[in-house]
Amino acid sequence: MMLNHAAIFWFFVAVPGQLIFVVYIVAFYSRGVIAGDLALWNKVLAAGYVPGNTMGNLALAVHLLLAAVITIGGPLQLLPQLRSRVPRFHRWSGRVYMVSAFIMSLTGLYLIWVKGGVVGGLVQHTGTSLNAIAILLCGFMALRYAMARKIEIHRRWAMRLYLAVSGVWFFRVGLLFWLIVNKGPVGFDVKTFLGPFLDFLAFAQFVVPIAVLEVYFRVQQKSGASAKFAVAAGLFVLTIAMGVGIFGTTMGMWLPRI
Repeated sequence: MMLNHAAIFWFFVAVPGQLIFVVYIVAFYSRGVIAGDLALWNKVLAAGYVPGNTMGNLALAVHLLLAAVITIGGPLQLLPQLRSRVPRFHRWSGRVYMVSAFIMSLTGLYLIWVKGGVVGGLVQHTGTSLNAIAILLCGFMALRYAMARKIEIHRRWAMRLYLAVSGVWFFRVGLLFWLIVNKGPVGFDVKTFLGPFLDFLAFAQFVVPIAVLEVYFRVQQKSGASAKFAVAAGLFVLTIAMGVGIFGTTMGMWLPRI
């Protein structure tokens, strides 16, 4: 019971933080579109809008749009009440979610390795690229088992997909948690955005959430009460840390730009 409560607690802390992220994306980036001045995007992106680079700018616009779509769509896919009461909506929104995740991953890889100018070094770019590959893999497996009508396996892959897709969100939340705890930047340079902590975070942004999910799966099925209690306690602690990061990111990065 406590393990389920810990998972519900995590969900109700994470989802509002993700919705604030969506509001920020829509509010800030649409401002440049409405004003007809996409160069406004460069206030937060090192190499956002580049005059004359039609493909690069289009890839960026699609990537940002789909980031908002899948951040909203992910929690909807996980709600059991929605799946059971309106299964048709669940299936169609799931298709939109998966297609959006695939395109977002591919445009992300294009922005890193073709368009260029993305902040961070090779290690960070590699970590983010592996995150994109994890999204493609989890999406493929979730689709495969949905088509095979193996719903429980599909559900697990869909949850992995949700966490992988949330990688960029976890990166920002983890970064602000780190800054708050250390009362400033430790392990990286704020001007160059390079350093061992950011290299670690580029991989941890998707590896850690999925690893915690795998532990949750295994303990939920086979372990005794003591193991479930330990994992639930750990999940509560991680959720509180995530909440601190959400608060810091909201107040320091998102709300000032809405």
